[in-house]
Amino acid sequence: MHQTRHRCPIEDSTGRPVITPTRVDHFRLWERRPPTGCGVWQEGDHLVVARPDLVKRVLLDNDRFGVGNALDAVTAFTPMTLRRLASHSVRLPPTLANNDGPDHPGIRAIVAEATTPRRVARLRPWLIGLVRRRVASLMPRLRAGEPVDLHRALCADIPLAALGRLMELPDDEVATVNRFSRAALELFWSPTEPDRQRLLAEAVGVHHDRLRRFVGTAGGMVARLRRHCRDHGLGDDPVIAALFFLLVAGQETTSQFLALLLHRLTGEPGVLTGLVGGTVTAEAVVEEGLRWEPPIVSWRRIATDDTTLAGVPVAAGQSVLLWLAAAGRQVGEFPGRFVPGQRGSRRHLAFGAGAHRCVGAHLARMEAAVVVAETAALLRGCVVSEPFECIDNLSFRMPRGLIVRRAAAGSFG
Repeated sequence: MHQTRHRCPIEDSTGRPVITPTRVDHFRLWERRPPTGCGVWQEGDHLVVARPDLVKRVLLDNDRFGVGNALDAVTAFTPMTLRRLASHSVRLPPTLANNDGPDHPGIRAIVAEATTPRRVARLRPWLIGLVRRRVASLMPRLRAGEPVDLHRALCADIPLAALGRLMELPDDEVATVNRFSRAALELFWSPTEPDRQRLLAEAVGVHHDRLRRFVGTAGGMVARLRRHCRDHGLGDDPVIAALFFLLVAGQETTSQFLALLLHRLTGEPGVLTGLVGGTVTAEAVVEEGLRWEPPIVSWRRIATDDTTLAGVPVAAGQSVLLWLAAAGRQVGEFPGRFVPGQRGSRRHLAFGAGAHRCVGAHLARMEAAVVVAETAALLRGCVVSEPFECIDNLSFRMPRGLIVRRAAAGSFG
């Protein structure tokens, strides 16, 4: 155990401590801020790291900080949950985010090939058309005074539709993933009661069954992964695991980010005016959004050997919680303000860094830029009409919805 002199309280937005000396609520870190002057400290089971340079150091140091715990369930599975998963033959060996092994570079290279900047750029015209049609369909409802859930009606399935095109997934598989992906995030990263855990495990197991059947016959990227893994004696399980987490991450992180960013923009009338008038670019807004409202709030590493971090001893086997969101709000020319285009904005770590940096970064940026550009005029005439809430989760922001209505005397454009 680390000495208590390394223990720092987390504060709320007013600077008041919000935890006891022995435990921190890691499941709603977006409501907290790190303590002043404390970049590394021990809380509960984790060594929390919030200083940007130290977060990046851990992400880049694969020799001292491994990724083996990145996808571990944060709530221990009950025997019933384990039996439910086993009944569906759920096996998720390390493949991407939690893979320290020699097979990681080969698997990652095949996935990255599907999301190159050139392939992503070819999707842009299709996505612009899709978003414009959806925005046009929402205008009459808003003008009639109807509340609209922008998360559900506009952006919840956009990332998955794009992934489906890049990965050559059939339409029925895309629809299935959209139903299952939130269940997976909740099962692995949220605090869950036994009954809820069992239901989530069943949803995950059913989808895993579909993935196993799909992987056996699929073409495109999945076929290349299948050949690669079979040629290296790995079988199909790593392919299923890679697709499992790739679809979850690619769908949920970007759809969550779109909701988070649109919510932020409803409170930034000056930015919306700049977007509509052409003095602010959608790309600058997206980059500032990634810095200020990243969908992945924290990520985990595990110390593989005894070491130190900023003078704090770190024992082998120690779980290290990298507070990505807090790190982002400490970089830039004006770190405490939402200022699109400010110098240093791209130094955030929303996509991680190093060998496990998000392979979908180009795609996420393009999707978000299109949505921001095409919805700016609509957002100028809207107000949020219901509280914007996210469920408890260690790493992911999971909005329940983004309900807006037309502002009094508001106009769009």
